[in-house]
Amino acid sequence: MSTDNIVTLFFLIVAALIFLNLRSVLGKRTGHEKPPYDPFSPRPGEPVRPPMDDGKIITLPKRGPAPGENRYEVIDSFAEPGTPMNGSLRSVFDADPTFNPKEFVDGAKMAYEMIVLAFAEGDRKTLQNLLSAEVFDGFNRAITEREKAGEKQQSTFVGIEKADIVSAGLEGSEVSITMRIVSQLISATFDKAGTLVDGNAEEVAEVKDTWTFARDIRSRDPNWKLVATQAEA
Repeated sequence: MSTDNIVTLFFLIVAALIFLNLRSVLGKRTGHEKPPYDPFSPRPGEPVRPPMDDGKIITLPKRGPAPGENRYEVIDSFAEPGTPMNGSLRSVFDADPTFNPKEFVDGAKMAYEMIVLAFAEGDRKTLQNLLSAEVFDGFNRAITEREKAGEKQQSTFVGIEKADIVSAGLEGSEVSITMRIVSQLISATFDKAGTLVDGNAEEVAEVKDTWTFARDIRSRDPNWKLVATQAEA
């Protein structure tokens, strides 16, 4: 074998070894690789939101309603068509087609009970998940003052008599719904010695609250949070 052939064979062997080494390091494509993770992609089961541009929602072309079809049926069945409330809820629905006022009310009632009981128990973790930062700060201060005084609050949630949407609106990308909630609650606060200092441990009281819930429709978090509270005298 000539010197040239030996040199050529040597380089072929080296090239083959380099290829095999790269293949073992980089691996092979099998067709079953997972796509790159996109932190802004919807989670499984989460509705796909319209794409965003400069913080504003871009409305994609939609199929027009079929003859006789009412795209606002879920709103009209909740609030009388032509009323201010119906118009407000339609504006919310236009911004978020997944919005269902009846389902919202049911969820708000559950959230109301959870928040009332979490406040009584001093459960900050639950409150943080359900309240805006500003409202949580107020609740947290009240809990801290109660703890410093050595007081304990006992509450029994009896039920909700009424839960009505009183207003709805859209400001920028934030949807807000204000509700008037009338509930029945047994609530009493005791000091360190176990003496009653507020409320009544045996009497059911009627509580009237006006609460506002809101959420950013651009956010991947579908949950509403309590952003304002007002108690009626």
